Parts: sequence; structure tokens; C-alpha cells
Amino acid sequence: MATTEKIPKGYATVTPYLVLNDVPTAIEFYKRAFGAEQLSRMDMPNGQVAHAEIKIGNSILMMTTEMDSPDETMKTKGPLTLKGTPVSFMIYVDDVDKVAKTAVAAGIQTLRPVENQFYGDRSGVFKDPFGHIWSIATHIEDVPIDLMKQKMNEMYTKGQTP
Repeated sequence: MATTEKIPKGYATVTPYLVLNDVPTAIEFYKRAFGAEQLSRMDMPNGQVAHAEIKIGNSILMMTTEMDSPDETMKTKGPLTLKGTPVSFMIYVDDVDKVAKTAVAAGIQTLRPVENQFYGDRSGVFKDPFGHIWSIATHIEDVPIDLMKQKMNEMYTKGQTP
């Protein structure tokens, strides 16, 4: 008898679940911007997406349509409705400049251009058309934590933020 995996194959212990105002359009956007692959999609009788999954690199993201329900587990709002987001996503890639260029061409908004960071990444920060914030990075240098703290403090002293 086969054993059932406690964490399904391909999933991580923590898997992001995005709430979006337009899941089908978001899936197509993530395909163009990040090379995402759609794994699954289940629509409700009203045509809205109840659940979909995409894979970006080696990571699976789940997604659902915004809902307004008396059931607290189904009362979900995306960043555009909330006018902000309390979370952001970090994507590590082999070539941040290439991926950022592709994402910008797909319609992502640049919040901070790609540049070398004090903590050892070359990264930029972007906002997708659905209000989600994405940091795209390539790790270029291992920086000891003490040096990172020192460089961060120097930035804050100069009035800059990381």
C-alpha cells in the first residue's frame, strides 16, 4: 500500500495563496511576466475562479477570486480593493536583469529599479497590475550579517532606506 505524502509532492511547507480581482487575467500576466505554468483551475458555477495554481520556477502559488461572504474563511480581498498589501513576494532567478525586463514588458510597474544591494542581492521591486508587490533578485554575494547590519545603519544615518 502506497503512503500518502503529508506535504504533497512539489509543494513547500508554506505556500502563498494570492487573492485577486481577476484570476484568469492574472494567470496570463504571470505567464508572460515570470514564465509561470498553470497547474490547475476550478471555476465556480458563476464563472469566478474558486481555486487555481501556477508554478513559477520551483514554487507553486495558489490563487482565488475576491469574495464577500458571511463565512469568515471566504471573505477575501485583494490588494486593489484593500488599496495596499501587507505582504510581498521574493523571487530568486538566475538573471534578474533579464527577468525584470520581461516583467516590465508584460506590464509590471517598477517601484525600485534593479541594482546591487548591501545584503548581497542584485534586485528590484515591482508592482503587478493586481496590486501585489514582487522583489526580483539574483544573489551575487554572501555578506556576513554583521556587515549587513553596518551597511544598513549607514544607509539609515544618511536618510536612505533599503
